[in-house]
Amino acid sequence: MSLFQVWDLEVFFPGGSSSPEFGEYLVGLDSDLRTIVSQVKGLSEGQGMANAQWKTLLDAIQDVSSRLQEASAFVGCLLAQDVNDNGAKQLIGQVSQLEALWKTLFTHVDDQLARLSPADLENLLSDPAIASIAFALRERSQLAKDKLPPQIESVVNDLSVDGYHAWGELYNQVSGQIKVPVNIDGESKELSVGQAANRLADSDRAVRSHVFTQYEAAWSQAADTCASALNHLAGYRISLYQNRGWDSILKEPLEMNRISADILDAMWDAVSQAKPQLVKYLQRKAQLLGLKQLSWFDVDAPVGQAATKMTYGQAAEFILDQFSRFSPKMADFAQMAFAQRWIEAEDRPGKRAGGFCTTFSESKQSRIFMTFDGAPSTVATLAHELGHGYHSWVMRDLPHLIQDYPMNLAETASTFAEAIVADAAIKQAQTQEEKIALLEDKVSRSVAFFMNIHARFIFERNFYQERAKGLISAQDLNDLMLSAQKEAYLDSLDVYHPYFWASKLHFYLTDVPFYNFPYTFGYLFSYAVYAKALEEGPQFADRYVALLQDTGRMTANDLARKHLGVELADQDFWAATVNLVTKDISDFLALTEDTK
Repeated sequence: MSLFQVWDLEVFFPGGSSSPEFGEYLVGLDSDLRTIVSQVKGLSEGQGMANAQWKTLLDAIQDVSSRLQEASAFVGCLLAQDVNDNGAKQLIGQVSQLEALWKTLFTHVDDQLARLSPADLENLLSDPAIASIAFALRERSQLAKDKLPPQIESVVNDLSVDGYHAWGELYNQVSGQIKVPVNIDGESKELSVGQAANRLADSDRAVRSHVFTQYEAAWSQAADTCASALNHLAGYRISLYQNRGWDSILKEPLEMNRISADILDAMWDAVSQAKPQLVKYLQRKAQLLGLKQLSWFDVDAPVGQAATKMTYGQAAEFILDQFSRFSPKMADFAQMAFAQRWIEAEDRPGKRAGGFCTTFSESKQSRIFMTFDGAPSTVATLAHELGHGYHSWVMRDLPHLIQDYPMNLAETASTFAEAIVADAAIKQAQTQEEKIALLEDKVSRSVAFFMNIHARFIFERNFYQERAKGLISAQDLNDLMLSAQKEAYLDSLDVYHPYFWASKLHFYLTDVPFYNFPYTFGYLFSYAVYAKALEEGPQFADRYVALLQDTGRMTANDLARKHLGVELADQDFWAATVNLVTKDISDFLALTEDTK
């Protein structure tokens, strides 16, 4: 199968960051947003609205929200495909202003909802014309009661554009300009941070070690600027939370992910119980690589040789085949994404690091971003991001307010899709060596979710505790990160990555605080869903769609109770799910017993 590896953004707004159509789109969106904000602000404190008026207002709000998401997705894609696109950087500033206005709009709408008496609120939410978005409105009403008066929250939104969010944009600019000078096979070149990160999984340890050394050095040059950005992002959050009267830095991320602290604690406790088994895996991997102990840059290194790297077309065919075995509808979606160029996969300089899937709500499309090199890990990433796209696809016709599912549940569909493809590859392995390599690649992802993500969580938790006392230097951030990594990895590595706090984009995102634990939650929750799919077979495909469609209209625990019959605060649930993961480790240890 011969496919384009560059996505099509022209279908949305021709001309990229110079698109006249997009400029007009932003002008119209700005005008409509301001009109609705003015209308909502004009509601006097004592004035109520009839249900029909609420319906008209909510329809208008969902319309501008969908259009704003379209604009945000477009500019995000422009800058991801070319970090040096100055026009895109300017557009991001304009969209940030609109997002602040949108937050102001919801600040006032939420206040109006919070003012309703319990009886009036239930009357509104039970109206057939509004009932479909009742969950979102009830949630917003409850959350509004924990915030500052709407006039103050509106000022916060306005000031955050050139304050809070600007620090995140500064980081994006700095990271986009970093070049990593390397000398590989006698050839000197400069890699982007994304390209360098990919080479940390190179099969040649000399290459991995060299690139890692240069990668750390490159980030060290930008460390002071990154430290300033991180300090001020955290300082903003701490100050805002204190003014709202919040006593926990985790209050907002827990609410955003629709879980409670006891659920998060139960999950991490189960993960910690599994770590000794992961250490055995890391030790075995070191033996297979001929090392006494793994270093950070060895953790993702391949073991042995898997089958020849796949071309992009071969990867597409393989993924489509495996998706079709679970659900023809899921395969049809993926086929459409490939054929209509929804995917940016080309390996070239100038792209940002990492991968993502973003939704264009108005167009009812998605776009997937990654850098494909044919290795099993990037085939898995492609499947992962297609899983995100399928999640958005099955929700495309739902009201916009309930298409907004939390990050921890967003990881369900992606990791589920990844598991389908990974297991198929292992089963179809032609030799034991290939099976070991593919199983090891799968197990390495459990290290990422159980150890790497946990290290991020530990770092951020400790960082915020220290930041509340004052600014933290780059060197102290290194120390905090080193301590967190040793704790999370049970001190099982030889060399760590102290500048990880600078190199990881997730610490600098301003839309989702503590952008780490949702990955582990989603990984484990998807394993539970996957186990249910294996148990029930093809008939589960439609139930799976129903589960995904509910992710925007109920809490995580209600979702688990309805579709899996479990309670997320139950330690036994997480322990059983973790056991599904550690079985892969046991299989890997057994397969490699004679090769160590």
